[in-house]
Amino acid sequence: MKITSEQLQGKSRILQSLTGLNQAEFERLLLSFEQAWERFVAETFRNKRRSRGYGAGRIAQLKTHSDKLLFILIYFRIYPTQEVQGFLFGLSQAQANEWVHRLTRLLNQALGEEQQLPERHPWKLAQVLAACPSLEFMIDGTERPINRPQDREERKTYYSGKKKAHTVKNNIINERGGKAVFLIDTYEGKKHDKKIVDEDEYQFPPGSTLWQDTGFQGFDPAGVIVKRPMKKPRNGQLTESQKEDNRAISRVRVEVEHQICGIKRCQIVVHKFRNRVDHYADDVMETACGLHNFRLTHRQKGAVALVVAA
Repeated sequence: MKITSEQLQGKSRILQSLTGLNQAEFERLLLSFEQAWERFVAETFRNKRRSRGYGAGRIAQLKTHSDKLLFILIYFRIYPTQEVQGFLFGLSQAQANEWVHRLTRLLNQALGEEQQLPERHPWKLAQVLAACPSLEFMIDGTERPINRPQDREERKTYYSGKKKAHTVKNNIINERGGKAVFLIDTYEGKKHDKKIVDEDEYQFPPGSTLWQDTGFQGFDPAGVIVKRPMKKPRNGQLTESQKEDNRAISRVRVEVEHQICGIKRCQIVVHKFRNRVDHYADDVMETACGLHNFRLTHRQKGAVALVVAA
């Protein structure tokens, strides 16, 4: 028996385990997903001359919009092989592969409609950050394992000494207490976090505070208060006062680690990445950030509503 959204009606805990979203969040995202699907159908089918109309042919396995959304959310949340994903929804591996890439694009568009995707353009960074009330931000990097490249030069490029594996990496900028507001492009695992941010001139709002770890030593944007632990000097030791300052910074900066853990509820950005389509590794990271922001936004609203009701 294949999985359908109808089977999960009223089973919010199971739905959340499978997709990362509860029933209310799933239904809210479904509204934007339906709009994205209708645009896709109009652009792909209805505006072209076709010998066979849209909806003709074999009986669809993903019959409803909610089945399609369930399909792609389960893929992101659990990241089964495409053979398993197809088996769960009554599809072949080839059909599952086609639907994965088609629906990833539509899920991304739906999250864009919900204004939950992180900004990607460096020249818009200062404008986006200026809209954040706290003007406190955190930057950190995260790596994801990939399959070992067959090409020898690529193996060297993607080998991360830190992870002892072949990886890709992204830097993420979070608003303190808020969402992932900026996602830097996906780079090969060999590249250092500091070198990534040095490639573009990232501008921050004057007077803002940026929390970093020691991997960003030397990244000091103009007009920004930088909070970064002090490295132990070579052949020396930190004073007790410096150690206490480092602990105080780490107590605050750990929040960005929690935010990255929220993004990595999507196992597709945790397990070894198996897909080989160009740019898909970057697409799934952006979409995973959008899903995290979507959850965070709606659960914060729910918490505020409970406080007001009380």
